[in-house]
Amino acid sequence: MELHIIKFKSILTPTIWGGNEICKFKGLNVEEAGIGESWEISDLKNAESIVDNGALKGASLEKLMHTYGADLVGRNVYERYGNRFPLLIKFIDASNDLSIQVHPDDELALKRHNSFGKTEMWYVVKAKEGAGLYTGFSEKITPEEYVERVENNTFMDVLQRYQVEPGDIFFLPAGRVHAIGSGIFIAEIQQTSDITYRIYDYNRRDKEGNTRQLHTELAKDAIDYNVEKDYRTSYKQEKNEVDPVVECKYFHTNIIELDQQIERDYSTLDTFIIYMCVGGKCEITDDKGNKVSLRQGETILIPATIKKTTINNPEPFAKLLEIYIP
Repeated sequence: MELHIIKFKSILTPTIWGGNEICKFKGLNVEEAGIGESWEISDLKNAESIVDNGALKGASLEKLMHTYGADLVGRNVYERYGNRFPLLIKFIDASNDLSIQVHPDDELALKRHNSFGKTEMWYVVKAKEGAGLYTGFSEKITPEEYVERVENNTFMDVLQRYQVEPGDIFFLPAGRVHAIGSGIFIAEIQQTSDITYRIYDYNRRDKEGNTRQLHTELAKDAIDYNVEKDYRTSYKQEKNEVDPVVECKYFHTNIIELDQQIERDYSTLDTFIIYMCVGGKCEITDDKGNKVSLRQGETILIPATIKKTTINNPEPFAKLLEIYIP
């Protein structure tokens, strides 16, 4: 069966901090409160994405990987990752503050969990006035001071907080402490991993009076204690141009905002392409003339065998995150 541009069913995930924005943003006919995440493309066990369009409808991403391999993801990507799809793509809606957390890098995650590490990025889609997030340290501390500050409730004093607005981007390499604050809706691109170490949870208690489990010692060796001058990613956005925003060894992400037709040529790349629509709508036509609609809140996977696309008919505009493996 020939590969085509793929849409997957959204995996809506309730969380204790979830809001009511995801279903509305995606234009779904369901109104579910408390949905914290929509997993758009996932190859995690027990949360595999299922194709929702075309001749491959009903197939899991895991099955696609085993059946098509390099044709789906590109030869170099397949040689690097085998049958495991390397990225996890999400929308996240935080109506309450998420815990302060950190993710291990590849080496530590492999040693402890036989897993990939977790480098990720955030694109702020919407934010309430005054909403903010935490990423990185505001001052240098030692691993020993980190433990002391968690124990005496002063850890928040050394974190860098950013008030955010739509369009803000934050790159989060493994090891960087971070947390999404309440009132923020983001698109998240990350390695395929679900390994998270919870560092601090504001001493919140459940209805039984219990605090959530912390991973203080596990996080101690995973944290990058270096201090950066600015943790926000700066970029220039030009309408109807392809604007690079994040480039790392795990993924490259560009922003494309258009109100006219754009053609994309991937003949020099050996990778799949993901389009994540964060505003407006458009049509995607591949090099065989096949068309797929794409609207706000939807994500599509373009197999590596497709080398050219045309993004057309923006109504009245479209804003896309374009993601691929370098």
